[in-house]
Amino acid sequence: MTPGNPIRHVEIPVTDLDRAVDFYAALFGHDFERVEVDGYPMALFPTHEGHPGASAALVMGDIYRPTRDGAVVYHHVPDIQRALAVATDRGAAILFPVKDLGDLGCVAEIEDSEGNRLALHQPAPAAMKEPI
Repeated sequence: MTPGNPIRHVEIPVTDLDRAVDFYAALFGHDFERVEVDGYPMALFPTHEGHPGASAALVMGDIYRPTRDGAVVYHHVPDIQRALAVATDRGAAILFPVKDLGDLGCVAEIEDSEGNRLALHQPAPAAMKEPI
């Protein structure tokens, strides 16, 4: 097996794709590509070949149910306080306040516009300067 990151793609369930795209676009500044796969509307997060991380999509459909229970997806943010301010301005609840993890940076968790638990991670300043 070729070494690499084991996670290739993450699908985040939503009940209102437009609302979710608006929320995530405001929070992260991403543009989303809209597609449909097997009858399920999706909004794809941008991907950059050759860079770390998995692809992801917001997905709406009968088998996709937002939840606070289950897997927690961590999103990189350069400024966690700013991200929390944007999220709460858009109605998000803070589920886990900012916790400093020293050399690992800091994390917080919120509930997104759809009811999913969403984690935010800001690397430590030294880690932000070094290539990954």
